[in-house]
Amino acid sequence: MPQRKKPLVVITRKLPERVETRMRELFDARLNIDDTPMSQAALAEAVKAADVLVPTVTDRIDAAVLDQAGERLKLIANFGNGVDNIDVAAAIERGITVTNTPGVLTEDTADMTMALILAVPRRLAEGAGVLTRGEEWPGWSPTWMLGHRIWNKRLGIVGMGRIGQAVARRARAFGLQIHYHNRRRAAARIEEALAATYWDSLDQMLARMDIISVNCPHTPATFHLLSARRLKLIRPDAYIVNTARGEVIDESALIRLIESGAIAGAGLDVFEHEPMVNPRLVKLARAGKVVLLPHMGSATIEGRIDMGEKVIINIKTFMDGHKPPNRVLPSML
Repeated sequence: MPQRKKPLVVITRKLPERVETRMRELFDARLNIDDTPMSQAALAEAVKAADVLVPTVTDRIDAAVLDQAGERLKLIANFGNGVDNIDVAAAIERGITVTNTPGVLTEDTADMTMALILAVPRRLAEGAGVLTRGEEWPGWSPTWMLGHRIWNKRLGIVGMGRIGQAVARRARAFGLQIHYHNRRRAAARIEEALAATYWDSLDQMLARMDIISVNCPHTPATFHLLSARRLKLIRPDAYIVNTARGEVIDESALIRLIESGAIAGAGLDVFEHEPMVNPRLVKLARAGKVVLLPHMGSATIEGRIDMGEKVIINIKTFMDGHKPPNRVLPSML
């Protein structure tokens, strides 16, 4: 009996070795050995030949790329939870199924969010820089490098999904009071467990919080959700933390408000125009006003392996003629 032909799976970035090895065992996997990001032209060539495309957040799979897709391409198995890098509606219109990897990055991202919630008010990066930039440390002093206590402060979570709830659990242990705004109100049992206060009005919540954590996905509805108008509602002694997507915040407006002292500071793991980071943000970081991280929220080996295993399950299930467990539909966005 002739051996069944393996599907051609094109993987756009380098993945953990364990994941790549398993993909080679199961599929005709085309790896990106040197991890060079693929250009739009290279992506267009990939979709012409592939049965399955495995892109990441750095790959823009728009309608122009999808117009080049060959008849073989039937699945885009995104290596990531967010799918704002993919034109899902255009893919489905062309009969291409889209999947993602939800749930596996929740705890890792919540850990990083909590780290920034601590780092910004307590000036951790600024303090560490004194010891690593060659500056002379004068020693302990009662009035030197004073930050702000987070105990008993109000934390406003924008987006109370899996990650928002995980952040809330951690924040409660640090004595923060939990408030949240979400597209839909959380179940009563969740509110009770987290001692969380729901705000139907995002504007009203923003104006009352000490720290704001952005944990919602980037969709057309959440682009610049924290607009220039809304950012002006935030108190001058409050901080913003964003480990979701840079596009959710009007970054230029945020910079202006921090520069003028209208907002105390920010902790940012994501940026509106990644991988470009606004030089004014870098200047603010050097002045101790913001803490900047290079999109590290989900960067654990365990998380990346879990993501890869979900991708493999989605591909294998689809190729076996079943609905993959992590299908993404336009109605979900």
